[in-house]
Amino acid sequence: QVQLVESGGGLVQPGGSLRLSCAASGPIFSIYTMSWYRQAPGKQREWVTSIPSGGSGWPTYADSVEGRFTMSRVDDENTVYLTMNSLIPDDTAVYYCHSWLKDRQGAMSEYWGQGTQVTVSS
Repeated sequence: QVQLVESGGGLVQPGGSLRLSCAASGPIFSIYTMSWYRQAPGKQREWVTSIPSGGSGWPTYADSVEGRFTMSRVDDENTVYLTMNSLIPDDTAVYYCHSWLKDRQGAMSEYWGQGTQVTVSS
């Protein structure tokens, strides 16, 4: 069973930083992209950032987080990180890890993590 497991959320004051991690595990053949989405209370889920795997490109970011958030990956560990700096209250949301990957049976599917809460408040 392929799983994405996030960690690292919590409560932080405005201007502070947090680092989220997402580890993909299970019968994975190859990972194509990994992304972060977020969903604030009463709002639709929105895309935050994506990164292709295998050294094929650089991460892209939503305008709302460009320059403050950095996504990185460790391909050998099937893990990505989201470093969030200069956090503002509007960043408060449940953050979800997402991936398009192929399992060892050759099936290409998308997967979601369970989500981790980030709260920015004084």
